[in-house]
Amino acid sequence: MLVLRPFMGQVVFRAARPRFMAAFRHNSTLAEDVRSDSTFRIPLIDFAAYKQATSLAEKRCIADDIVNGFKEVGFVYLTGHVIEPETVERVFQKAIGRERVATASLNAAEIAALRIKAPDTKESMEIGRENHPTFSNKWPQETEVPEFKQTMLHFFQTCHEVHTMVMKSIALGLDLPEDFFDNKIDRQDHNLRLLSYPPIRTSLLLGDGQARAGSHTDYGTLTLLFQDSIGGLEVQNPHTKHYQPASPIPGTIVVNAGDLLARWSNDALRSTLHRVVAPPAIKINATEGMTPARQSIAFFCNPNFDATIESLPSCTSTSNPSKYPPLTTEQYIVGRLAATYS
Repeated sequence: MLVLRPFMGQVVFRAARPRFMAAFRHNSTLAEDVRSDSTFRIPLIDFAAYKQATSLAEKRCIADDIVNGFKEVGFVYLTGHVIEPETVERVFQKAIGRERVATASLNAAEIAALRIKAPDTKESMEIGRENHPTFSNKWPQETEVPEFKQTMLHFFQTCHEVHTMVMKSIALGLDLPEDFFDNKIDRQDHNLRLLSYPPIRTSLLLGDGQARAGSHTDYGTLTLLFQDSIGGLEVQNPHTKHYQPASPIPGTIVVNAGDLLARWSNDALRSTLHRVVAPPAIKINATEGMTPARQSIAFFCNPNFDATIESLPSCTSTSNPSKYPPLTTEQYIVGRLAATYS
């Protein structure tokens, strides 16, 4: 479904190498590095090695790296994925935004006041699976945005396939059969969100209501994030509680574990707080700056809405019993949304 979320040119993929890119072999372990902000890193994992593995042992090596990344940080960079850079760039080029105001109010005066307070700081469009029995995507006219629908539906399917593959690796890393999650995530109850952050004067981002995306966790299993070269994502170091930049790395997907995956794993995997901050501004006069435009695409992966989420057998024991009662995906997400908007 395509819905409006009340809270919330050509893209060039290049970025400076972040200090924690992990493109080289570290003498220390990830668990050691993340204990300090000065050595904190988000692991960079070549997922092609998993897809091309010819034995379970080879797959398990990559699966362990992915699970370890989610245990220690809650985030990984994946390279060697199934989505070609040209495909991602095409989606960015086709992406269009819709004006957003951070309120659930329908009062016209309140909305007008908020538009003055936080004018157009973020625009988004959300797309769900096509042919949903209850909700329908509402597409722009083909004449207005040629091939938009086709492009987005193809990308939605491609991201779903990435989700399935990564969940297979997580199953192996958690000592489960590789296909353990397959029939629990096959209905594609996901959300594709196109995000645009227009240029804005820095003075408009200083007061209340101007946070571009405050600290939060995601609800589902995984989130696949595609960034442009501007960046802005920051990840909380779970060990020091300080925020660190997750700088864009060309050709990668930023993948983070969500609440339901953490719950499924009895908190063995982390659903880590993260936020989006305004990128460095370009000075336009002695007292004012202008932030550059920024685009990102987030694919929020969910289990099937009727899937039961209960602590996995490999993540519980007599000394580590289940922390959570079973519930369905729908119960959890509806409950979280109700708490957010109540």
